Amino acid sequence: MADLLVEQPREITISKTFPTKPKLKPKAKTPSKTPESKYWSSFKSHQISNLISSIPSIDFSPISPHQFAATNSASLTLFSSQTLSPTSTISFSDVVTSCSFRCDGSLIAASDLSGLIRVFDVKTRTPLRRLKSHTRPVRFVKYPLLDKLHLVSGGDDSVVKYWDVAGESVVSDLYGHRDYARCGDCSPINGEIFVTGSYDHTVKLWDVRVDSKESVIEVNHGKPVEDVIFLPSGGMVATAGGNSLKIWDLIGGGKMVYSMESHNKTVTSICVGKVGKESGEEALQYRILSVALDGYMKVFDYAKMKVTHSMRFPAPLMSIGFSPDCMTRVIGSSNGIIFAGRRKGKEDVGESKSGNFWALGSVEEPQRRALRPTYFRYFHRSQGEKPNEGDHLIMRPKKVKLSEHDKLLKKFRHKEALVSVLSGKNPENVVAVMEEMVARRKLLKCVVNLDEEELGLLLGFLHKHSTMPRHSGLLMGLTKKVLEMRADDIRASDALKSHIRNLKRSVEEEIRIQHSLQEIQD
Repeated sequence: MADLLVEQPREITISKTFPTKPKLKPKAKTPSKTPESKYWSSFKSHQISNLISSIPSIDFSPISPHQFAATNSASLTLFSSQTLSPTSTISFSDVVTSCSFRCDGSLIAASDLSGLIRVFDVKTRTPLRRLKSHTRPVRFVKYPLLDKLHLVSGGDDSVVKYWDVAGESVVSDLYGHRDYARCGDCSPINGEIFVTGSYDHTVKLWDVRVDSKESVIEVNHGKPVEDVIFLPSGGMVATAGGNSLKIWDLIGGGKMVYSMESHNKTVTSICVGKVGKESGEEALQYRILSVALDGYMKVFDYAKMKVTHSMRFPAPLMSIGFSPDCMTRVIGSSNGIIFAGRRKGKEDVGESKSGNFWALGSVEEPQRRALRPTYFRYFHRSQGEKPNEGDHLIMRPKKVKLSEHDKLLKKFRHKEALVSVLSGKNPENVVAVMEEMVARRKLLKCVVNLDEEELGLLLGFLHKHSTMPRHSGLLMGLTKKVLEMRADDIRASDALKSHIRNLKRSVEEEIRIQHSLQEIQD
């Protein structure tokens, strides 16, 4: 009867526990993406590779659906911004260098290396005007944003011309550049003001109303200017040349506001893009997009003066364009490939789900039946509702998955936990278990109770990882204690002696490396 009253020993466990983790965990090298980086990465890449040669110019139509034009070799190709497929091609007798849509999107002007500028009807591709006055290749042509009757052009003859398109005549010849006039842009607030950039390192602001025909403001970029654009306010311009992008304040007399040197090679093209979010801190903010011969596209926030996103492409980049509706981004490369990106919007989602039913007429969406208590859906209503901002959420606790050594630590079986984690291949887990056992004051007791095979596992681990800087603070102290406490067992075993010899060699090698590093510092 007395034997029945003896209480059997029970195994003690912790009711709630967490997995052991190392205290010194290495940080990830790649930082997490910002909301703006996620926005620019949402443009799904699509390559258009059936073009012939380099693409020096890209321009978007200001009118929806915002088709874009790209110059390549002796042709001007128009693309749909929705499907990113070519819709029509206009052939030239020489290499096309630049193109520009009129503000109503009905006409497009293009220039070539022969010095000719031609104006076409976009829908019919009918040539309407031939503007011939440049004596050398024309490098840029631009329609003013607020003017349908005039054009601005510049070329290798260093002359900037202001054209009357209807009369096919030159209104003004503007002299001032001492080298090739390579780029230009028109003011968004006045159709008679424009800016040009040249290989003589200067950027000049022109006003055709000035009788002297001289530039109003001149700034020096410091390198041959590849591209220049007005910022949306009309009071500032951005210039690209060399590996730098610079912003100038025209209202302040041409004062340089900032210089961004993020590219490694020549910046070839810049444009203004817009973060098209509907809400949030980044909503409807303008950015400068730049591309260069190093293959990188950079997004520059000129309000905060910092680069907010960077993306690399497998070729030198020559031109860039961004659609006014913030849905399409197009980049032209030097090897004839267009890297187009389209962001999926609500219209695209609806079209992809419903398909194209234009030929069948309108198709009505099926209406859901009203909820009644006899329907199964009635009892599951509101389960898919998302919480509002002020709602209090009651989260369901997640089940913690424990590894074998964590289960043994939970049951206070310290020696078995140490042997179990030593048998694995993850040194981080071993160090984490050792740190936990140090906190419980059980590590040295476990070392004393290890048999010869288990002690060999421990010495092998110390040989491999005791000299690692991340763990040496704990493991070198443990190595010293193991040698002091188990000296007799190590002398009696050849296998353990072999581990000690290996451990000694690794420590001597680490000491030699540290001495060499100190000599370099001295």
